Amino acid sequence: MSQTHLKGNPVSLGGNAVNVGDKAPEVVVVAQDLSEIKVGGATGKKQIIVVVPSLDTPVCAAETRKFNEEAAKVQNASITVVSMDLPFAMGRFCTTEGIENLSVGSDFRNKDFANSYGVLVADGPLAGVTCRAIFVANEDGVVTYKEIVPEITAEPDYESALNAIK
Repeated sequence: MSQTHLKGNPVSLGGNAVNVGDKAPEVVVVAQDLSEIKVGGATGKKQIIVVVPSLDTPVCAAETRKFNEEAAKVQNASITVVSMDLPFAMGRFCTTEGIENLSVGSDFRNKDFANSYGVLVADGPLAGVTCRAIFVANEDGVVTYKEIVPEITAEPDYESALNAIK
């Protein structure tokens, strides 16, 4: 079982770990308008899948704003932010923050994404939500970059993730 940390304390991650070289599992998450969107799998374009615990926290909000800004510069790629937030809250966040260059998807229904990618926080105060992670997949759906952020309250390595998509 993988681990990360929350304020210095170790927390376990449940589900099946996905690593560089693996096929990115194709999973359906719920968009802010309650439609379904697929992440992972072979799409013919690169994908950045940004995993956050909740858009309703300052670090997750800052991370989403940063990727929204960078998404406009990325060619032939999609960026999707996945969390356990309800679609309504995600929609409100995107409207308030002017998030228009990326998709947001909720894994609230059955946690298929969190379990398929091994990012479900299994214990501690955040048990049941996703950790902070980034996956980049190529056009064929193969994972080319992975970061499980070692401290959930810290921002990811933006530069490495964005370089992986180029």
